[in-house]
Amino acid sequence: KTIEFAGALHATVVKQVRLKNPSRKTLRYNAIVVGRDADDFSLPKGNTVTIAPKSQTSISVEFTSHFLRPAEAVLLLISKSVGGIGGATLAFSLKSEVNHIEPAGILKCKSPCYEL
Repeated sequence: KTIEFAGALHATVVKQVRLKNPSRKTLRYNAIVVGRDADDFSLPKGNTVTIAPKSQTSISVEFTSHFLRPAEAVLLLISKSVGGIGGATLAFSLKSEVNHIEPAGILKCKSPCYEL
């Protein structure tokens, strides 16, 4: 699955990833972002996710654009064994797109175009 982050240059975009636990045991995951632009993505609520039996939870993923080029990374959720029960490792592709640029400021100056 691909999660797309679209926004203005230097803006922070937050997306939610919903995780479901259909089993009767608690699942615990360690979340990590890896890849070329992993530093532009963050997990503001920490990197440990616990999902109670027969329930669901959401994790937040933040992206702050620093460049005009698209950023790419992978969100890995690696299962930690709880009582001998472990879940499958999950992977999500993270991609960004800068679709707007706000000027930081406007500077007016006068200068001659040409002087002999």
